[in-house]
Amino acid sequence: MKVISNTTPFISLSSVNLLHLMPAIFDAVHVAASVAEECTEGGKIFVPDLTQLPWVTVQEVPNNKQLPALFDLDRGERDTLLLAAQFEDAIVLMDEKLGRNMAEYLGLRVTGTLGILAKAKTLGLIPSFTQAATDMRKQGIFFSTALVTQIAARLGEPNSH
Repeated sequence: MKVISNTTPFISLSSVNLLHLMPAIFDAVHVAASVAEECTEGGKIFVPDLTQLPWVTVQEVPNNKQLPALFDLDRGERDTLLLAAQFEDAIVLMDEKLGRNMAEYLGLRVTGTLGILAKAKTLGLIPSFTQAATDMRKQGIFFSTALVTQIAARLGEPNSH
């Protein structure tokens, strides 16, 4: 199983110092070079240089396969999906709705930051899914309240809203 991540899960997890969850859950994560570049461009939330993380493999995306349906995506999302499409057993880490829809259209398995938090909770890596999601919101990361509540309920966490 290859895990291919877009930029947003790195930003979201970094916003609350939980980036260590990625290698704890997936061992290795592959990213397109454009995703590594997006993370180094900086912004409000500091994301480490992905090329310096031993569990991240940065890969060039062959541009010989262009899918017109992907033109509405930003470069990182498009390259993430093109990279993932090269592997039969890929899991895509992506939060953006349009990108997730496109990944599913291409037949790829998709999860996002909330899926990572849910898995971390079930593995005992974090004490509270809801608290981690709430902390991310405080850092300006947007997640649907209904989705957070739904996942928290599935995990057996009391409704705190």
